[in-house]
Formats: sequence, C-alpha cells, structure tokens
Amino acid sequence: MTSSSINTQDTVAIKAATDTVAICDCSHWGRIKVSGDDRLRFLHNQSTNDFQSLKPGQGCDTVFVTSTARTIDLATAYVQDDAVLLIVSPNRREFILQWLDKYIFFADKVELTDVTDETATFCLIGPESHAVVEKLVNDKLQNQPYAHHQLYNISSIQTRIAVGSGLALPGYTLIFPATHKATLTNILVEMGAVEMSQTAWETLRIIQGRPYPEKELTDDYNPLEVGLWQTVSFNKGCYIGQETIARLNTYKGVKIYLWGIKLDSYVKPGTTIYLGEEKVGALTSIAETTDGFFGLGYIRSKIGGVGLNVTVGESKGEVVEIPFVSHEYPT
Repeated sequence: MTSSSINTQDTVAIKAATDTVAICDCSHWGRIKVSGDDRLRFLHNQSTNDFQSLKPGQGCDTVFVTSTARTIDLATAYVQDDAVLLIVSPNRREFILQWLDKYIFFADKVELTDVTDETATFCLIGPESHAVVEKLVNDKLQNQPYAHHQLYNISSIQTRIAVGSGLALPGYTLIFPATHKATLTNILVEMGAVEMSQTAWETLRIIQGRPYPEKELTDDYNPLEVGLWQTVSFNKGCYIGQETIARLNTYKGVKIYLWGIKLDSYVKPGTTIYLGEEKVGALTSIAETTDGFFGLGYIRSKIGGVGLNVTVGESKGEVVEIPFVSHEYPT
C-alpha cells in the first residue's frame, strides 16, 4: 500500500461504519465447508479455539498456527447442523485448504469443500446495523452472542446472518448464494447502508487493529503476541502449537505486542520502530485517515504501551490502543 489521500467516498463510508451503518462486499474472502462426522473434533485439533463445545447456530473466531504456534490466519467458524463453515482471509484460502487436507488421515470422516465461488459475504458494520437486520428479518439478533447465526429468507434469498462485523464494531455477517449479490446490495442500500470500498475497509481494519496475514499474521508472531486472547482456549487440551501457547501463558512470556501508532507522515511497512536510539519493533501496516496516518506495529512489551512516543523512519509516532486486540492476560 502506498501513500495516497483518502477520498471523500471512503471517508463517508468509514464514518458510516462508526456512526450509522455501512455495507462491505467481502465475497473475496475464502469460504470453506468442513463436513463429515469428525468435523468438530478435526477443527478442534487444528486450531486454537474450542470446537467440541459448540452447537449448531454457534460459532467462534479461531487461529490456525504452525507447530511452533506461529500465526497462519485468523478465521471465523459457523457451526451448522451438518457442517462447519469457515471464513478465511483471501490470501490464505488455498493454503488453508491444502494445510487442513494434509491432516486428514485415512480413518477421519472429514471432507473439505471450497464454496467461495458459489457464495457471497457482506459485512454490515455500524450501530444502526441492528435496526437494519431487525427490519430485514423481523428478528432481534442484537442480544445474541458473537458468531450466533441462523438462516433467513430475504426476498426469497436464503441468507445466513451471523452476529459480528469482522471488526471491533457492532454489525453482522451475511452469507448467501453469489447470484443474489446485486439484489441484496440494493435492498441494504435502500435501507440506508452506505457502500464501503475495499480501500476503506483496509483503512478501518488498521484503525481497529484487525491483524491480516503477511502483515501482522506471519511466521514471526504467535496469537498471544498479536493479542488474540479471545480466540485461544487454554482448557481444550492438545492441538497444533498448543505447547508453545500454553507455556507463554503460564509463564507470562509474551515479550512483544501489537499496537496502534499515530504517525505524522507516511512510512513504509517493515520500517523499524525506535525509542530514542533503541530498536523496539517494526511497523506492519499503515493507512491515511482524516486525522493523519495510522499504523500497526509490534513493540517489545518491556518498553511500554499507550502514550509511548516513538520514531518510525522519518515519522514521529504515538502508541495508542487498538480495539480488536487485547494485551491482558486472562484471569
């Protein structure tokens, strides 16, 4: 991503996501259907969250990690009656399909199906999304837990609506047949939703602190360093990368954290973060906002956090909270 002025349309969409309601077409994200009698046990063993306790209509965020607990992707799972639907990052779809397939053994009753092309996903983001959904399906989902989902009929379109916008903002995720994208877009726009571009979503992702593969989610970091505590079950037993994560939690061994950084000028991602003359981290993402530049970066935990004044390349920066992640050990 290079530096460019944020345009008016994107500014309006970002404001709608925080103040009213915006709609973003996230159909380019991967959708993988995991079916077969062993599907829950299989996913339980392959990622950080607890699948064995989930019932149809429930869901969770989970992280796929390497054997040394390095991050591969942050995914959202929706448990259905006969399958689990995984939503994965666009640049991780093929990798995760192949990676999961590698762990299916002869006796496992597990099937993987890529349903990305035949389905579509919209994210409805913002405080007024509750009113839109209630009017749309005559059902109040606002008080349901995160990732709660069910099927509805919207103008003869079978649509799965799930609680959660994909960001740390109120909202919903809509999954439906790809052939109905235009129809559903028109319905939602007529109800007041402002269309959001991918550029605007990327800017909002950075402001919110949602990590992304090849930027914040890489072989250099584990889920606890990212701050994805809500995706990790510490009681579920063995899974890929479990030993490393459990040890970090037990001994409070997280030595680096992901933070937001307000910057006074554009800096290329990958640039070293300094505190005085000392190297303390690295910038991973940056976006231009109406309030200047905003970045994400990893900073050594012993250095400090919110309020820290740092230098990133030629830019001066201040470390700030990001709502999507947490830096607190669970009690």
